[in-house]
Amino acid sequence: MKEHDLVVLTRDIPEHGLQRGDVGVVVYCYAGGEAYEVEFVAADGRTVAVLTLGKGEVRPMGQGEILHARALVGV
Repeated sequence: MKEHDLVVLTRDIPEHGLQRGDVGVVVYCYAGGEAYEVEFVAADGRTVAVLTLGKGEVRPMGQGEILHARALVGV
């Protein structure tokens, strides 16, 4: 994964209102690809969270996948 790639969250992060399957964008790659700074954005353009996540917490978005909308709860 590299900067500006779309990635998919592989686990819930309830303290930020994020759920497994939410889509973010890599804004920074740490050396060796062990961790990534990922931004998650709401449909209105508001940043929901910018988190440092390990390589096992996100995966690349696949070409055969579709984005999904849901309401943010508690954010």
